[in-house]
Amino acid sequence: MFRTLSLLLFCAVLLFHPGRALANDWEALKEPGTIAIMRHALAPGTGDPAGFRLEDCATQRLLDARGREQARQIGTALRDAGLRFDRVLTSQWCRTRETAALLDVGPVEDAPALNSFFQDFSTRSDQTQALRDLLAKTEGKLLLVTHQVNISALTGVGTRSGEVLVLRLIGQDAQVVGRLLIEP
Repeated sequence: MFRTLSLLLFCAVLLFHPGRALANDWEALKEPGTIAIMRHALAPGTGDPAGFRLEDCATQRLLDARGREQARQIGTALRDAGLRFDRVLTSQWCRTRETAALLDVGPVEDAPALNSFFQDFSTRSDQTQALRDLLAKTEGKLLLVTHQVNISALTGVGTRSGEVLVLRLIGQDAQVVGRLLIEP
C-alpha cells in the first residue's frame, strides 16, 4: 500500500511539477496543426497600475531582469528543439511585446485580440470570440504571447509566467495537448 502511494505521488510530481517540460510536450508542439500560446514572462505584480496607458510602457507593469532572462531562455529552448514560428502574435502590452521579441523565434506582430481584459471583464466573451476567429483564419506555425486571463478564457487552464501551452483547435474549442515551463 505504502509503495503504491509512493509511486503515485512520484508520478504526480513528474506530471504536474511546474518547472518540468515533458519530452512529449516538445514533440506535441512540433506536430502539424498545433499552436503555442504563452503567458508573458515574469513581470512582478498583478494587473497594471491605475491610469496605465497602452502607448506608454512607463505606466505599465513590465518584465523585470528575471523575466527578460526567462524569455531569452524559453526562446533558446524553443530554437534548440528545432522550433521556429511563421508568426508570433502578441498583445499590445509592453510586457508581452518584450517577451515576444526576446524569444527570437519568428516575426512579431501585434494582435489586439490578445490584449488583456483584466481591468474590464465585461469584454471577456467578445474578445475571446475575436481570438477564436483569429485562430480559425491564421495559417502556419503560430505562437501567441498574451495574458493569464486570455489563456484561461480560451482554454479553461491557468498558467504561470512564461508558461507555454500547446493547443490543438477542434472547431472553436482549444484543447491543451502539452505544457512547457522554464522557471525564471
